[in-house]
Amino acid sequence: MIRSLASACLSALLATAAVAEGTAPGVIGPRDLVSPRLATFQAGIICAQDITDTRPAPGTIAGITNVLVGEPDFVSTGRSVPAVIGVGFGVKSTAQTPLGYDSVIITVTHPPMGPNGVSVETYDTSINGVGAPNSMTFFQFDQEYELAIGTWTITASEGGKPLFSATFDVMPPQLVPDLAAVCGYQNLLS
Repeated sequence: MIRSLASACLSALLATAAVAEGTAPGVIGPRDLVSPRLATFQAGIICAQDITDTRPAPGTIAGITNVLVGEPDFVSTGRSVPAVIGVGFGVKSTAQTPLGYDSVIITVTHPPMGPNGVSVETYDTSINGVGAPNSMTFFQFDQEYELAIGTWTITASEGGKPLFSATFDVMPPQLVPDLAAVCGYQNLLS
């Protein structure tokens, strides 16, 4: 199930500038692209979270996105994600401007999944401004059909301008047993 926030292609030049200027502190992976328009950027892996609400997301397979309670801690800032129900991955971010960005387009690309082999999902969200709590954009595996092995990318853009792109590698849980164990899913490895 997709969590709030990602769209558009980000240029390598943009990512290099953001990393070089240090404008978006956080864990930035080698395949991440981060705009200087962000004050913070962190990406990683989370365990299942309580859901408080849903929002319509017609550009997704499920047709909704979930709203989380609080801000989850990352169990890893790595990008190797076990394909296990309840594991999630994504981005925490804030905008440089105090007002944030209200019209953010999130695009999640992944291997084909679901009955129609969908590989791109999109939805609208917002990113909080500097000084506010982090905005969270996560995908959590809630359904068996979502366990698509391969490269996943979460991208965010606002007003046609790129904000971030984070890449994750979803793999069989046997290849990342420590992460499955951290979330309490070690019984799925047998």
